[in-house]
Amino acid sequence: MSTAAPRPSVLFVCVHNAGRSQMAAAFLTHLAGDRVEVRSAGSAPAETVNPAVVQAMNEVGIDISAETPKILTTEAVQASDVVITMGCGDTCPVFPGKRYLDWKLDDPAGQGVEAVRPIRDGIRTLVEDLITEIAPA
Repeated sequence: MSTAAPRPSVLFVCVHNAGRSQMAAAFLTHLAGDRVEVRSAGSAPAETVNPAVVQAMNEVGIDISAETPKILTTEAVQASDVVITMGCGDTCPVFPGKRYLDWKLDDPAGQGVEAVRPIRDGIRTLVEDLITEIAPA
C-alpha cells in the first residue's frame, strides 16, 4: 500500500483577486493539474475578474470567465503550505510555519489587454518555476 505525500497547497493573494492572483491560480491549476491544491483570494476583492485578464488568459487557452474574486480568510492562509503575495503589502496575514513568497508584478487593474500580456507571461514563468520546486512531475 503506497502512501502518497499530501498535495502541496498554494494560496495566491493580491488586493482585488481580479487579476494577478486569478492568472496565477489558473496557470497553476492548468499546468500542475491534480498535483497541487490551488486557492486565490484578495484583501479587498473586486466584484468581477478584470475583463482584460480574462481576454489575455483566453489567448493562451485558459478560460477564467467563470471565476469570481474571493475575500482573503484566515482559514485559507492556515490551510495553505505556500502563500504567494502580489502587492497586498501589510494586509496579508502572516502565520508561523508557512512559506511566503512575494512576487513583484505590475497591477493589471485598469489596463488594456496589451498591458496585461507581459504580466500574464511573467506569471506563467513564475508558476512554472514554482511547480518545478514544489510538485515536480
